[in-house]
Amino acid sequence: MSNNKIPSHLQNISLLQWLSYLEQLHHQEIDLGLTRIKLVAERLTIDFSFAKVITVAGTNGKGTTCAFIENALLDTGYQVAVYSSPHIHRFNERLRINRHDVDDQSLIQAFEQIEAVRADVSLSYYEYTTLAAFLVLMAKKPEIIILEVGLGGRLDATNIIDADIAVLTTIDIDHIGFLGDNREQIGYEKAGIMRTNKPVIIGDKNPPQSVLEQAKNIAANTYVRQQEFDITLTGDTWQWCYLPKQQVFSHLSTPFIPVDNVATALMVLQCLSIELSTNNINKWLTLTKVAGRMELFAQTRYADVILDVAHNAQAARFLAQTLANKKYRQITAVVAMMADKDIAQVLSPLFAVVDHWHVTTLNMSRAATITQLIEHLVANKQSYNCFDNVQEAYKMACDNTQQDDLIIVFGSFFTVAEIRPLLLNKQANN
Repeated sequence: MSNNKIPSHLQNISLLQWLSYLEQLHHQEIDLGLTRIKLVAERLTIDFSFAKVITVAGTNGKGTTCAFIENALLDTGYQVAVYSSPHIHRFNERLRINRHDVDDQSLIQAFEQIEAVRADVSLSYYEYTTLAAFLVLMAKKPEIIILEVGLGGRLDATNIIDADIAVLTTIDIDHIGFLGDNREQIGYEKAGIMRTNKPVIIGDKNPPQSVLEQAKNIAANTYVRQQEFDITLTGDTWQWCYLPKQQVFSHLSTPFIPVDNVATALMVLQCLSIELSTNNINKWLTLTKVAGRMELFAQTRYADVILDVAHNAQAARFLAQTLANKKYRQITAVVAMMADKDIAQVLSPLFAVVDHWHVTTLNMSRAATITQLIEHLVANKQSYNCFDNVQEAYKMACDNTQQDDLIIVFGSFFTVAEIRPLLLNKQANN
């Protein structure tokens, strides 16, 4: 256990100073388990009885599913909070209430409350910041709280809260060092957010048996994609249906987010008894764009740019399928990744659609080296160049592409974070 304490002589400690302190507090960056956080949560009397809680787990699609639910509920008149991670630009992005990021002072006050009671309990950065978010939520008291699971589900810090509705978006291979190396093991971990007699929305078309068995064992109320609900393409438009009541909502617009996540989110809204209509759904589809998720920056005089945080095999497959349907003269990829990811499985789906690769690395210990990335490109006879950093790689891509080309920046939240401010600034100045 750590006895570290934030220096008592510092006055008016900033949010950045707090976050720096928290990064050094625990011996492991990722340390799954609920024992430590539950102990401190009890001392803080964490209680969400004032709100309905929706907990969202899954390999991919969590952020976009949360965003769609959030936009629909806000449009319906509810007070809504979303807790998610990681962030792209500022830590405050991790907690937003009615679309407003939490302010520094609310977080600082929460950190002070935690520090006053944790005593010798060592909390990881994620555990500490999750508790802080919970304290802010208790102070603000929104009607609905959407919790995006950080890693797995069963042992994730968010799981100290009982979900009124549990959501599993997709189950695929990622974080094998923590969750297991197959879908059955990973599904079991993610199914840990389910609660007895509470709705569970399963968005995966082919859920692992471990997920279905866990739902049955605890008598959860399951709603499974293609059994209770589905979304299908009819002509040029989509339709969503709730099969038990034969409800069908047709003529839906093509969303900015994956349609699979729209299907899952609409089932959540159905369970909340939110009034669904084609007009309402299309309004929510228009509202829902998520930073770093197939985020398009269309440019009139230069190559278009798509930012995507895809960093596992399933996300890379979806990215490749999406790019295959786009009509560009040439696609250049700017990629930097973490070393603990399955690099081969992330890169290989894109070999057929990317014309040229700009390979780089990130300035952090967990980052994959350029050598680790290019060995897979060399083995598959891919065209590539190497760069010292993401911005240099992106600048060269811009210099060597033209108006009817596309640049895709992907591989990590950190990769996207390097380029997104440049694009936002350029957009604001045009």
